Amino acid sequence: MDKTKAVPATFDMTANAPRIIRQLFEHAGIQLNGDQPWDMQIHDPVFFQKMFTKWELGIGESYMDGDWDCDRLDEFFFRVTSHDLEQTVVGPAKIGFFLEILRQNFFNLQTKGRAFQVGEQHYDIGNDLFESMLDPYMMYSCAYWPRAANLEEAQQHKLELICRKLELKPGERLLDIGCGWGGLARYAAERYQAQVTGITISKEQQKLAQARCAGLPVTIELTDYRQLSGQYDKIVSVGMFEHVGAKNYAEYFDVAGKLLAPEGLFLLHTIGNYVTEKKRDVWLDKYIFPNGHLPSAKEITQVLEGRFLIEDWHNFGRDYDLTLMAWWDNFERAWPRLSEKYDQRFYRMWKYFILSSAGFFRSGQGQLWQLVLSKRGRSAPYRSIR
Repeated sequence: MDKTKAVPATFDMTANAPRIIRQLFEHAGIQLNGDQPWDMQIHDPVFFQKMFTKWELGIGESYMDGDWDCDRLDEFFFRVTSHDLEQTVVGPAKIGFFLEILRQNFFNLQTKGRAFQVGEQHYDIGNDLFESMLDPYMMYSCAYWPRAANLEEAQQHKLELICRKLELKPGERLLDIGCGWGGLARYAAERYQAQVTGITISKEQQKLAQARCAGLPVTIELTDYRQLSGQYDKIVSVGMFEHVGAKNYAEYFDVAGKLLAPEGLFLLHTIGNYVTEKKRDVWLDKYIFPNGHLPSAKEITQVLEGRFLIEDWHNFGRDYDLTLMAWWDNFERAWPRLSEKYDQRFYRMWKYFILSSAGFFRSGQGQLWQLVLSKRGRSAPYRSIR
């Protein structure tokens, strides 16, 4: 019996939705109620209504509600993003899709007044969650895997790579914009004897970072980058640029330019999109990272023109797939303990977030870039390293 025919096609919007959605997924090699590990298993036909009316928000919320499952969400999303299905909108969801494009493109969603929203909603969820999922340095960004056997090694290699690219020297003043739980600040202070100022927009991150960097020449401040002053020999920003927003790129780099010493270096580590995105994923915006935006190479280079020299541009986006799968393994192992605090809907939300992100990078749509930037007047030559 064809299981797909067992799905009722009667709901408020239109009886054609199951057929249209089935054909759309088949284009990416995904079957509804099929036997492949990346196939969707539909438990409640309300899924079709949710997807047809709200698209990516509908499919994500429907998964959180338990309307459908998939053995390998990472492989499911690898196929979805490889075929750009998230941009192929049909049905009533088209109205919301274009309204969201207007909202994200005409309004500045990353103003000073909104700067702390992502910290409160995401990074303040609970340090216990992130301590369970991440490596000992608690790096919540892509690791560097070419010579690593596990997540801990890969993150240490990333930290070492950053410090070497910055040509960090003892006693130098290092500004860490978006310091997270202080992993890089701690590493730079311990291994390179740098004097580090880290900033974050998360109270929970600040509290734990201060504890983890106690006794080191490290200061952790709760502030927005637009409120900074002073001068630094080196600047680094890891996994924070995704929260800046395209309308604020010019101000962001202008601030960095004022803070950076003439002979200094600035390393920007950011997720990128291989195309300039029309809009951000609405589900991610609502449940994970409010007000985020993934830059394209075009958006970055346009705003850097006349502000910084690009000394080096390093892409290792496929390493984010490995990093995310390692995070998922850690989270899954820790879930019996975490489930005492977080409910089953949170589990499904977090699973959807981590594994959909892995598929995004596996497809090549997601990139991970490290740019080394300098001022035009810098006298010392820069040599790229890997």
